[in-house]
Amino acid sequence: MSPHLLSVDSLNRDSVNHLLRVAAQMEPIAQRRQVTRVLEGAVLGNLFFEASTRTRVSFHTAFCRLGGSVCDTTGFTFSSMAKGESLYDTSRVMSGYCDAIVMRHPDQGSVAEFAAATNVPVINGGDGPGEHPSQALLDLYTIDKEFQRLGKSLGGAHILLTGDLKYGRTVHSLIKLLSLYDPLRITLVSPPGLEMPTSLIDLVTARGHQVEVRDHLATDFSDLDVVYTTRIQKERFTEEMNESFKGVSDDFMVNKAFLDQRCSDSTIVMHPLPRDSRPGANDLNVDLNGDPRLAIFRQTDNGIPMRMAIFATLLKVDDLIEKDMRPVRWFVPDQLGTLDR
Repeated sequence: MSPHLLSVDSLNRDSVNHLLRVAAQMEPIAQRRQVTRVLEGAVLGNLFFEASTRTRVSFHTAFCRLGGSVCDTTGFTFSSMAKGESLYDTSRVMSGYCDAIVMRHPDQGSVAEFAAATNVPVINGGDGPGEHPSQALLDLYTIDKEFQRLGKSLGGAHILLTGDLKYGRTVHSLIKLLSLYDPLRITLVSPPGLEMPTSLIDLVTARGHQVEVRDHLATDFSDLDVVYTTRIQKERFTEEMNESFKGVSDDFMVNKAFLDQRCSDSTIVMHPLPRDSRPGANDLNVDLNGDPRLAIFRQTDNGIPMRMAIFATLLKVDDLIEKDMRPVRWFVPDQLGTLDR
């Protein structure tokens, strides 16, 4: 595995499988049954120059669960970049303070530029419309766990990616990661102008997967194993696109009616979050709350063991985890959410 995690392009099937195994070892710690201190004394620089809640807090929590401590920076306003400091200078300075760095930046390629200036492990927490490798890894980990629960296997599965496939960096990373595995059937459905980049479709097709592009959800998906839907990334639209974009009709909405009428009882629903719950947004519908097929909160929970696995692997303590666990001493509820199923 590369000293950094900037793109899923740096991963092969063996390195991904290793991360899946280490994440599974992290489960007792992530679920607050065990604690470990393998990163005691280590410091994480959590540099987020774009709005984030889940990713930033998830990385922060994962590092703390391993016994480390975290320094957070959020937004350009509170950073020296607002004074004109270069990515190179920021990288070199932070390398003197931290043992690992997570960075999110609105410009594609910026995290790779930052990482080129340091030998300290750097993780891409999202670079504009580019990639989000840790999200793709936790998504794959979620699919693997859900399939184990349902008695399914990834090979030959039918996966639907829908929503904003042009600017949604999570699906860019996920489709590349899925392409490392046995042949899949992948269906792509997006509003006009928000289609998956052709280069990614060509890559996945060249690796032996069946890719079908549709312009609506009004069809039979009874053999569908996973529907992964994404929010429309309007903050990444150009001014011209903002003027021409007519919004998303309810034809593209994933809701209870879609699952009940077109899918099966074993279809799982995923979303990288946040989902836009405002009227007219036509994002993943809240009428699925409490439905056991809705895996979005299990998905976010899975971000902790996977990001712990990434830290442990990059910092080379992954072989110490099982030897360094002990029971927790505080109260932990049986269910974290009131609607958990």
